[in-house]
Amino acid sequence: MNTIQPFPELGQFLVDQGLTRSAHINVEPLSGGQSNPTFRIDCADKQFVLRKQPQGTLLKSAHAIDREFRVITALHNSDVPVPRTYEYVHDNSITGTPFYLMDYVEGRILMAPSLPGMLAGERRAIYTEMNRVIAALHSVDVSAVGLDDFGRPGNYFARQIKRWSMQCKAATLPVSATMQRLMEWLPQNIPSVEETTLVHGDFRMDNLIFHPTQPRVIAVIDWELSTLGHPLADFSYHCMSWHVPPSLWRGTAGLNLAYLEIHSEAEYIDLYESATGREVKEHWDFYMAYNFFRMAAIFHGIAQRSLDGNSASTDAVETGKKAEPFAELAWHFAHRYATNFCQ
Repeated sequence: MNTIQPFPELGQFLVDQGLTRSAHINVEPLSGGQSNPTFRIDCADKQFVLRKQPQGTLLKSAHAIDREFRVITALHNSDVPVPRTYEYVHDNSITGTPFYLMDYVEGRILMAPSLPGMLAGERRAIYTEMNRVIAALHSVDVSAVGLDDFGRPGNYFARQIKRWSMQCKAATLPVSATMQRLMEWLPQNIPSVEETTLVHGDFRMDNLIFHPTQPRVIAVIDWELSTLGHPLADFSYHCMSWHVPPSLWRGTAGLNLAYLEIHSEAEYIDLYESATGREVKEHWDFYMAYNFFRMAAIFHGIAQRSLDGNSASTDAVETGKKAEPFAELAWHFAHRYATNFCQ
């Protein structure tokens, strides 16, 4: 049975660009919940990944795959492992929307932070490697790699809190009392410490590709939310899993980390501080409150799209229900920050 080729012009395009010898290719969609459609391209002598904008009318600044292509290309040969990129193509005639090509990286994507089925020493090595990579990311000289205009420096938390608050207020789905309190409290308690680095925006275990057998990251993927921002917003987002029970979402809260030989959060922070020279702990509860609020706003948006019938995800209803538990976690950290720091 012949498979219908979704992009009949793509094979010849790859030949014309000197990327493969034959126009006969196989195209398979890659799953992962990304908002930008992603495909594996199998050629006779090479495998690529194609990321493209979705069809239809897009929100301003959304699905900016040109930014993805730019940051991945800029980080080539840096200490942050990324796939090699090849082409960014504006021509809609090939796949229907703009797209870019990069290497297909063969490796492991690990979904559960508890790393079931692994030996204890393997878990510790995986976490140590993740820490190394995010520290390397936040140490990139953005001017040296040509990304000094990749975002707006300064006021990152204020801009992000305003953005997510406005999105919640624009929804027809009611905003909970907890979220209302957070939208009032967060802008008034932003730490005065300013720093700007390259941030990934969604740095988590399942956005990393590990070597097939070694505890080594060979590619960081899904750069859709990358920008210039506060590194500790990025790092604390990455650390949310220590506070999320597996029954709520992917997390390790309540698990016996010593038995699993997974770093405690404090140990993990110490590693990052040693690697970067940053002082992390002073405002940690604020950073956590911000990130749980941000995730609650994202889940609120998913619930709204599900209500409107615009969600492509089959589990959007259940995912949307996580908004209030995440808001409660955010308020827990906000209250703790106010109690321990602001007095």
